[in-house]
Amino acid sequence: MRSLALKSLLFEWRRFAPAVVAVAFSGLLVLLQAGLILGIFSLSSQYVTRSNADLWMGDPGVQSLDLGRPLNGPAEIFGWMNPHVRKLEPFLWGSGEWRTRDRGRVNVYIVGVDARPDGLALAQALTPAQRAALEEPDAVLVDAADLHKLQTGPGRTGEINGRFVRVVGATHGLRALGGVNVIASIATTRRLDPAAGPDGRVAYLLAALDRPEAAPAVAASLNAAGAGRGFEALTGPAFARRTTRYWLVESGAGVAFVFGSVVAVLVAGVITSQTLAAAVAGSVREYAALRALGFSMRALRRIVVAQSAWVGAAGLAVAGLLALAMALAAHAGAIPLVLTPPMIAVSAALVMLTALGSGALALRRVAQADPAVLLL
Repeated sequence: MRSLALKSLLFEWRRFAPAVVAVAFSGLLVLLQAGLILGIFSLSSQYVTRSNADLWMGDPGVQSLDLGRPLNGPAEIFGWMNPHVRKLEPFLWGSGEWRTRDRGRVNVYIVGVDARPDGLALAQALTPAQRAALEEPDAVLVDAADLHKLQTGPGRTGEINGRFVRVVGATHGLRALGGVNVIASIATTRRLDPAAGPDGRVAYLLAALDRPEAAPAVAASLNAAGAGRGFEALTGPAFARRTTRYWLVESGAGVAFVFGSVVAVLVAGVITSQTLAAAVAGSVREYAALRALGFSMRALRRIVVAQSAWVGAAGLAVAGLLALAMALAAHAGAIPLVLTPPMIAVSAALVMLTALGSGALALRRVAQADPAVLLL
């Protein structure tokens, strides 16, 4: 039956081509929606995932990296008291307004990092030359995709909170949600936004351990010892997940994205089912001829299901090529798009289920395959 279904599909390819296109675009829609959601909200945690810190010590219960508040003194003391901690590094998170020539003021997030060559913060994102440049007073880095928003560029000056800064370079892939990220040294950040670290305090302490695999145990030990003392220790992956979950589930924006994705998938499923049903309906005379040749109704249904599977497979192949093209275009345009193997597998399974479900809905058309229609 599979061979007959494939041969009929190839012979009548013009009739089934719209169904293949519908399946392909439904698969592309599912994959890109999921990839964009994950990509956009992964921006919120990239300062964690692109740093080499084993632990992040911040305000108790902090839900997202950008919601951190200045820590109290005991956090650093308890950090150094743990025998596994070999390094503690400050991390500041401030805010300000960048004055542009003709766009008014643009909200910026000022990220204060340790600019030394062995700094933990953004160790996977900043080059040694960029870290060295940040040592200069009032030097900042801006992501290349956001330079046009601030109407600036490397080597040019700008103004944040009434203070002049100089853009000493451009980062890549460090865009922000709802603003622009500006990276500076700890000293420069304190000058630009004194509220980011009042009285010498910091938003987070980044810790490097002698054994990175011991991070969960060290975090639990620090939290037990420092309970009620104004800080919480989290492993890097745990803090990244918490930050992404906040933006995805609790911020409201994530719920809107997910709801829109569900609606888009439902619409794609309806279109696919209707297109495949129309293709089956157009083949009623062929099914009637098979009935006249002695094929049972069960055999015809198996042919339709097999055709649906082949349509789904062809649609997946087309969707894969389109997704690759879209991913390359997104990379070229600095659009945050994250595609993982599990996500691709789940999307492919949903598309195949949509195709098979559409074929099942189209089975009622097979009942019209009466040999009598050949006499009309």
